Amino acid sequence: MIQTKDLSITYENKRINFPDLDIRPGNHFLILGRSGSGKTSFLNLIGGLLSPSSGQIKINNKNIALLSSNELDKFRGLNIGFIFQTPHFIKSLNINDNLLLSQYFLGNRDQNHINTLLEKVELLNRKEDPLHELSEGEKQRISIVRALINKPKIILADEPTSALDDYSCNIVIDLLKNLSKENNSVLIIVTHDKRLKDKFKQFIDLDAS
Repeated sequence: MIQTKDLSITYENKRINFPDLDIRPGNHFLILGRSGSGKTSFLNLIGGLLSPSSGQIKINNKNIALLSSNELDKFRGLNIGFIFQTPHFIKSLNINDNLLLSQYFLGNRDQNHINTLLEKVELLNRKEDPLHELSEGEKQRISIVRALINKPKIILADEPTSALDDYSCNIVIDLLKNLSKENNSVLIIVTHDKRLKDKFKQFIDLDAS
């Protein structure tokens, strides 16, 4: 599903080399690292948001570094769901309209699917609410829904729990793992949050590599 080989990136005259990955469909994978270890860059390379200085990134045997910008945009939209450390929404739209917008960009409109996902994260009754009324934990749960809205085969999450208390952390990680499992999606999380280490069988620590 996802293979990386000899990946590196150069930033401010500093070269960061990354370990090789071979992640199968449906696998859940954790990448740990302190601030400055390159973990977010690693995730962005896998997601096609950055170009490597060297090495290969293959998804379903397709080398994404060889795709044009338009091809890469379409590939990401069809195959990858992103969850960022700070949720980004259009503040003038309510929860439901933000989710519909994510479908719209791929020519979809499936309110039933949105309702099903909102119900699974226990926020269906809030779908007409503005975003500013949500807690940080609730916003991350909406981010999970948005990442899954187009049924991607890959979910990439950057520090999804770093701003959450223990209770919300457990809810968010359990939802991510359970919903990605239902869709047989690859789940990759990068974080410095050591609370997550015991929740994943597969992980690498960039500080130790």
